[in-house]
Amino acid sequence: MFNAVMQTGSVSAAARLINVTQPAVSRTLQHAELQLGFALFERARGRLTPTNEAMALFPHVEKLYEQLDEVQRLAAGLRHGAVTDRLQVLTVFALSREVLPHAVAGFRKKYPKVQVTVQALHTPQVVSGLLLQEADVGFVISSAGQHALERESLAEVDMHCIVPKGLLPPSRIKPAGMALQDLADLPVVALDARDPLGMRINQACREHGVGLSPVVTVQTYHAALSMAEYGLGIAIVDGCTASAADRRKVHVLPLLPRITVSVNALHLAQRPSSVLARAMTQEMRKALRELL
Repeated sequence: MFNAVMQTGSVSAAARLINVTQPAVSRTLQHAELQLGFALFERARGRLTPTNEAMALFPHVEKLYEQLDEVQRLAAGLRHGAVTDRLQVLTVFALSREVLPHAVAGFRKKYPKVQVTVQALHTPQVVSGLLLQEADVGFVISSAGQHALERESLAEVDMHCIVPKGLLPPSRIKPAGMALQDLADLPVVALDARDPLGMRINQACREHGVGLSPVVTVQTYHAALSMAEYGLGIAIVDGCTASAADRRKVHVLPLLPRITVSVNALHLAQRPSSVLARAMTQEMRKALRELL
């Protein structure tokens, strides 16, 4: 009834929405306020205005209703003997542009009735979501180890330089690759130092005595790619992101010395992977092999 009043703004409209009498709505709200110990609505001229406390509660109530909808759909499926399987996937942005769509397409051919939900997040959020059991499997690049998560390596990916066309003379564009030292006097699109790849690049710079000159710092690999395609500077990204580069706008060159990162599948250690999660992991491995 609280949810209905929040949606409609009045007792009468809420009563019509959930098909009960107005007195029943009023009595239930008053009882709820007594239990909670604070008012949910301010009453004036037949209208109910939510209090600050009601506004704080409402988003959580909406989440409960979303969960209730899922329970009702599951119950309906059980009643009719046809439960639709679901697979919840978390991924980092770098894998969401090319690799994961390729994998999902292959997965759907084998499991056409399975509903796949994909959420693109930063690495710490992928790890957190898996620990909270909000997904069946997660795909990341060079994630730090977590005791509660099992990690399966799917591919080793080289880092690449994304060089805007026209930024350098042709003599400096060498298909064999671009040395880290060559970036010292050039504008660079940097990755956040807290990012696993950002850490690797910073470590390599320290080891080779190279100081970079970032013109902008970003949090995602595709943001770095977009900045390079716009001509702002040279981006250092993983091979998955580099595969999505617009070759009409940029040169894609291997980074030298070679820096390799791992693409990993993550899942809860104490809970065996489902058949669907294993199938998606295999499709990711296949997609990485075919695209890279």
